[in-house]
Amino acid sequence: MQIQLFDLISSEGKALHEMVQLESENFTFRDGSFQILKNEPFELTITNTGDKVLELTGTGRITVEIPCDRCLKPVKTEIEFDIERKLDMKLTDEERKEDLDECTYLNGTDLDVDQLVYLEVLMNWPLKVLCKKNCKGICSQCGKNLNDGSCTCADEPKDPRMAAISDIFRKFKEEV
Repeated sequence: MQIQLFDLISSEGKALHEMVQLESENFTFRDGSFQILKNEPFELTITNTGDKVLELTGTGRITVEIPCDRCLKPVKTEIEFDIERKLDMKLTDEERKEDLDECTYLNGTDLDVDQLVYLEVLMNWPLKVLCKKNCKGICSQCGKNLNDGSCTCADEPKDPRMAAISDIFRKFKEEV
């Protein structure tokens, strides 16, 4: 969704309230593509605070399906985001880049709401997602989900350099 800011820039004190919703069905970045299951519309407020400075505020949430970090089972994950940005519309695109404020969501006087929300969701993306607190993961040898039961694979390490340590633990278990 694009919002034209030209009229707002020229009217000090003017505010614009828009109900917006992310138009994309997937959230894609370096780690993969994740299906958006629930995308609630939210109110975005853009206020001209004077001297061609715009203040953007809004709160929203989306629900995406992210695989569990241990067993890869899909997990519905709600991501909330708060938009609090100030845009100095006197700056050119080159000046923004020099200030390390690369607003990919602003092109001239057009605000790309999808790109703005994308960046906010990306900053709030969870570092670790688990299907349950005590998820056991998957077997590194056969790939069985250990939450469904144990597998018949041997408990030996794959790395032959760890065989000596494995022997020490095996002997310790036999003595006890």
